[in-house]
Amino acid sequence: MSRVKGGTTTHARHKKVIKAAKGYYGRRKNTFKVARQAVDKANQYATRDRKNRKRNFRALWIQRINAAVRSYDETLTYSRFINGLTLAGIEVDRKVLADLAVHEPEAFGAIVAQAQGALAA
Repeated sequence: MSRVKGGTTTHARHKKVIKAAKGYYGRRKNTFKVARQAVDKANQYATRDRKNRKRNFRALWIQRINAAVRSYDETLTYSRFINGLTLAGIEVDRKVLADLAVHEPEAFGAIVAQAQGALAA
């Protein structure tokens, strides 16, 4: 029985890693051992930051909503506004609220008025 050499599969595996390391600086882009370490670390960062991106966007939406709410009423805070929405039975998520606050201020103002009415009652 003849011997099978693994050159083609090894070459393909190396090529895949080197291709993923394209654009890296120095030996990280063309030396397999260093490139594999760099690509592995980059994938760890990418996995972690997919979670962080969701946190960052939620924080951004909350900041925008808070700023918009305070422009309508100085005493109304973000947390009291969200409580007012809950009491009024308005179920709009923070992403949509932030978008309304930026692009359609009159519609957002109507929602703020409803939240304030629910808090007063």
